[in-house]
Amino acid sequence: MKQQQFEQRGRPRWQEFEALLGRLEAGGRSEAPDYPFRYRRICQDLALARDRRFSRSLVEQLNDLALRGHRSLYRARRGSLRELGAFVGRDFPRAVRAEWRLVLFVTLLFYGSAGVLAGAVQFEPELVYSFLEPGSVAQLEEMYDPAGARVGVAPDAQEDLARFGYYIWNNVSIAFRTFAAGLLFGAGTLFIVTFNAVYLGLVLGHLTQIGFGEPIRTFVIAHGAFELTAILFCGVAGMRLGLSLLSPGGRSRRLALREDAHRALPLVYGSALMLLLAAAIEAFWSPLPLAASVKYGVGAVLWTLLLLYLLLAGRPRAN
Repeated sequence: MKQQQFEQRGRPRWQEFEALLGRLEAGGRSEAPDYPFRYRRICQDLALARDRRFSRSLVEQLNDLALRGHRSLYRARRGSLRELGAFVGRDFPRAVRAEWRLVLFVTLLFYGSAGVLAGAVQFEPELVYSFLEPGSVAQLEEMYDPAGARVGVAPDAQEDLARFGYYIWNNVSIAFRTFAAGLLFGAGTLFIVTFNAVYLGLVLGHLTQIGFGEPIRTFVIAHGAFELTAILFCGVAGMRLGLSLLSPGGRSRRLALREDAHRALPLVYGSALMLLLAAAIEAFWSPLPLAASVKYGVGAVLWTLLLLYLLLAGRPRAN
């Protein structure tokens, strides 16, 4: 390809990229989601122009575009980190507090149901088998046997890093189903929250009844602060979707769903970050053979810090 053909094909693209850079350098936002792809095309054009020894002026022009593109891409990445920091430090806790009624309702439903079932098993031990297969119960007993090699970890479990990936996939899938089920007019979300509460209550109740209560409590207490809370927040987001369909408030259901989904998404995004942290704790901290007092102490600190963060972060500073 000769230089003239090369320039004819590339000139419109270079001009578009230069105009985009101008807007970014003026402090605007990129309107092109494919900005990294456009930047790579410029770099490829520069490499081709150098390889074929095209005119010095053309090489310098493309080199200037590539340098400006790199600077803009680097600034955009730094801006993304700032936006992430603002979301974690301000937007997410504010979104949680804005839905405090639903947060309270879903929390009471979950822990209330789990508590009732855990208590019921103390008086009716066979109740656990109405929900779980005997084989599943036996496996849980083996995992949380105080005499086991690693409490909370199945004998055939994978390495810590592999389990970390599994926990992310498992927790996020549960959270997403809890959120998406809200489209069934909220009933799907209520079912999933209640189902998980029943499971947790029966398992805790059964293991406590046979004397294995402390191993499961010390295993769950640290990562549960983030995992259980995140799943409940996805339940809140799902309920927001369901309420938009049940009671659109003078809006069309389509408009109500779109607006309330936008309102609920910060809860889902924040929950995803919490689940990532929970998976790391569950994989690398929770199985450690430490004293129960240490496990309880760390768990109490994490629950307290999480509560303080949700209550206080993002509030306007007093003058």
